[in-house]
Amino acid sequence: MKKINTTQLKQLVEAAIFVADKPITKQELKETVLAGFSVADRTLSKVLNELKLDYQPRGVQLVEVSSGFRFQSLDALSPWLSNLWQENAPRYSRAMLETLALIAYRQPITRGEIEQVRGVAVSSNIMKTLTEREWVTIVGHKEVPGRPALYATTKTFLDYFSLTSLSELPSAEAFETLADNLDTHSSLKVLNEAPSES
Repeated sequence: MKKINTTQLKQLVEAAIFVADKPITKQELKETVLAGFSVADRTLSKVLNELKLDYQPRGVQLVEVSSGFRFQSLDALSPWLSNLWQENAPRYSRAMLETLALIAYRQPITRGEIEQVRGVAVSSNIMKTLTEREWVTIVGHKEVPGRPALYATTKTFLDYFSLTSLSELPSAEAFETLADNLDTHSSLKVLNEAPSES
């Protein structure tokens, strides 16, 4: 096998991730663009870490998601970058987001269990949309009468939300803090917008 110096390796890895149409793993890099070279796992990891640092101050970042490595824009830039596309980002109903959250946090879970927690029926359209987006999938059937389908999230779900694993989902405490901050922010906004008495 041929040897490759660090500069060339870094260039090749950067270019491969850049042109790939989906996230690419270390293993996929080794089996494709690096197939003819002798590259240790440790060296490849070092190069990927260097690339992450190189891109850190830029508008584009190298990130690792569930399916591998990809380049993506900074979240903070999305309000301006969204102007590049005519159509608006899809708005999801509260019911859909609650259903997705229950699947993400309590998977595997049946539709009946979701309905029990939410207290209302889950629309077939919600489940259809989540499966069509490939955010959730059926992973089996619960061994109870009727054998209802068990739903779980997918790698596509993790990739969409820039997560490498479910352990990166925010905790319940983080949600409570966020909700408290939003309530405080909303209250301050209302106070600031209220007409002053003269």
